[in-house]
This record gives sequence, structure tokens and C-alpha cells, in this order.
Amino acid sequence: MKVVMVGPFGMRPRGTMRVRALPMAQALVQRGHEVTMLLPPWQNPEDAGRCWEDGGVRIENVDLPPSIPGLFHGLMARRLARRSTALRPDVVHLFKPKAYSGLVHWLLAALPPLYGGRLVVDSDDWEGPGGWNEIAGYSPVQRRFFAWQERWGLTHADAVTVASRTLESLVWAMGVPQERVFYVPNGRRGGIGAQTSVQPSADTILLYTRFFEFPVERVMEVFLRVRERMPSARMLVVGEGLFGEEEDFLRLARDAGLTVRDEAPGASDEGAPAMGGGELWSGGPDVVYTGWVPPERLDGLFAQAKLAIYPFDDTLVNRAKCAVKLVDLMDAGVPVVAEDVGQNGEYIRKGETGVLVPPGDTEAFAHAVARLLQKDSLRASMGRQATRDVEERFDWSNLVGTVERAYGAGA
Repeated sequence: MKVVMVGPFGMRPRGTMRVRALPMAQALVQRGHEVTMLLPPWQNPEDAGRCWEDGGVRIENVDLPPSIPGLFHGLMARRLARRSTALRPDVVHLFKPKAYSGLVHWLLAALPPLYGGRLVVDSDDWEGPGGWNEIAGYSPVQRRFFAWQERWGLTHADAVTVASRTLESLVWAMGVPQERVFYVPNGRRGGIGAQTSVQPSADTILLYTRFFEFPVERVMEVFLRVRERMPSARMLVVGEGLFGEEEDFLRLARDAGLTVRDEAPGASDEGAPAMGGGELWSGGPDVVYTGWVPPERLDGLFAQAKLAIYPFDDTLVNRAKCAVKLVDLMDAGVPVVAEDVGQNGEYIRKGETGVLVPPGDTEAFAHAVARLLQKDSLRASMGRQATRDVEERFDWSNLVGTVERAYGAGA
């Protein structure tokens, strides 16, 4: 079967095509399918026209059209649609029912003589009211358009793949028959944060995050309450906020009297990014912030943590999303204390492969973290079971069968 996957943006800086579409495509190739990914690199124009292969998947960044006001978006969608039909695929899988992917879907559906194959839409976030429309800083016109695109795209597809149970329910509520909706959670990426033999010597709590899922004030409060019980506790923060939230977090840490080492690129604090435990905590900081780091560095940083926290406000955005970072942590064998919201409860078997706490309960969160820090054998067992469970339930080689069914290619 020939498959074309169309993205709303390039492989970077956003993660959907890199952490969801690409491993899905690679798993399909392993099953004997031919997959081409078509991407509009409007956020990284230097990649325009670049083509390469990754794990048997052909990746094409289309050339960008001239920046003509009012015409750029239409021309971009037309180029993606024309290239899609030129490849003569059996299936076009459109990632996110919005923006360029949504426009391509509309073009292909409106021109059946040009393309008569199967149109499948993938949803990995809720975009409309209560979703990204509320937090992404869109104009009122954009919000109305994206909400319309989402509803139209999800209700006019031959099949819909969804990354979470909440999205599954939302699509059903639109009137899409259950047999056309396929639950495909994000899978393990493999080699990201792989288990190592390094044993952390410090009582290090890892926060691996993009920050927008929670208020930084509440996470700082959790950490301070843990410190009341265990003064030796430290925090390692890996990741970068969407809206500069990391600066607020570091300011709160300093205001609380904590010592901070900022090792993010461009930070004023001196010192190269640390990898080993001795370097990481030399000088005795209470908080170390690394900023964004490439995937190949994650295993060294994960190895420095005794456990990770995964704070998650109980919002529609969080209920609908499917956190790849949580999968990374569990796959690496890092014990996790997470708030029981949405997919977190799908991934973590409570008390076996991680700890789930009620969302918004700061005291319960701090108590669970302090208790797990004190129980070496429980952490070790939980980490091993988490790795094994993620491999068994969320490896892409297992999940891809559902994708094939969405394509009409599997039993």
C-alpha cells in the first residue's frame, strides 16, 4: 500500500511530525508499506526543497511559494495537494485537521477526479473551543477558522486516528460513527532516554516539560513542600516553555531563596551543559535548568534523577493530549509521579508502573514525591515495570496494526 502523510508544518521546531508521524510511518514501512511524508517548512524555510530518507520513509519538504499577501497559504496547500496526487497513493493521512493539512484535505475531497483514494485524518490535540484556540494567541478570525476546519475535517474523513481517549469521545460526539474512529496513542520512540547503569547519588527530582500544561507557581510549591520533608531534594529541569514560562519558574526559585544554575544556551550563568552527576551538582545548586536538549542527551540527564514529576492541570487541552515525554520517561525506567489527567491514567498503572495523584492536590503530590524518594526498592521496581509495560503496550510495532485498519489494510 502506498501512503502519503501530509503535515501542517515541518519536522521542526514543533514535534507532531517528528515524534508521532515519523515513527508511525517507519512502523508501516516495516510492515511492507511505502510511505512518503510531505511537509511545508514555513517555520524553517532553510529546509525548503530538501528531501531525504529516514528508516525507509521518504521525507519531502516542499518548496515554499512566493510570499504574496493573501495567496501564500492557498499556493502552499495547492502544492501539497498536487504532490500528493502525483504520488498516486492509496491513502492520504492528514496530520491535524487544521491549517495546511486541513486545506489539503478540503482540496482533495473537493476534487475527486484528481484523487479517489482514502482520506484519513489524525488528531493529536484538541484545537477548537477549550483547546489550543484558547492558549495559542490566535486572532478571532483564526480561532473561528480553525474551529470550523477541525469539525469539518473530522466529520468528512473516511477514517480518523486519535491519540487519546478524550479525542475519541469528542469525535464520537460530532456524530462520527465509532467504526470510523481509531484510537492510536503515541508510542515509544526507542533509544530516547535509554536505561543506563548510572545511579543518581543526589535526591534529584526531574521536571521534563514544555511548561504550558500547568502553572509554574504550583510546581514550585510542590517542590518547596518536598524540601520541607527532605531538605536534600534538588530539581533538574529539562525543556523549554512555549511562552517563556521557564523564566518565571527560575524567578520563583530565586525568590524562594533557592540557588539556581541556568545552563540553557545563552544563559548568563557560566559553565557548559553538564552530563555527569558530579558536574551537574557541583557547587551545590538547588535547581539546575538545562533548557531544551537534543534527544541524544536525554539518557545522560535522565540517569541523574531518582524520579520525575509530571504535573498536569485538569483542562480540556491536557485531557486531549497524549504526552510523548511521559512515554520517554517510562521507557527509560524513570519512576514518575503524575497527576491523574487524561492519557496519564492510560499510560501509568497506578502503584505499579508509576504514581498517580489527584489533579490540583499540591499536598498529595508533594507527599507522594517525598515518599517515593525514600523508597529505593519501590523506585527500582516501578522503573523496571514501567519500561516493560511501555514496550509491551505502546511500541509502534504493536500500535501500527490499528493504523492499518484505519487504512482498510488490516484485519
